[in-house]
Amino acid sequence: MNGGAYTHTSIAIMDAIAAITCPVIEVHISNIYAREAFRKHSYSAQKSKGVITGLGLRGYTFAIQFLSELK
Repeated sequence: MNGGAYTHTSIAIMDAIAAITCPVIEVHISNIYAREAFRKHSYSAQKSKGVITGLGLRGYTFAIQFLSELK
């Protein structure tokens, strides 16, 4: 999931992730910790299995690979 700015502002998306049983990996193309201060907090990360940040488009590949290996 790449929630864009909703990652940092949406309790509704956090609640939606909490309500489902499939794992979610939060993916950010840019390094959110190298950007504005408000981007360092993520509501959706609190309910996600993991977070990948700053690896560009390869982050999606890594997320899919990880999820495909879950049992």
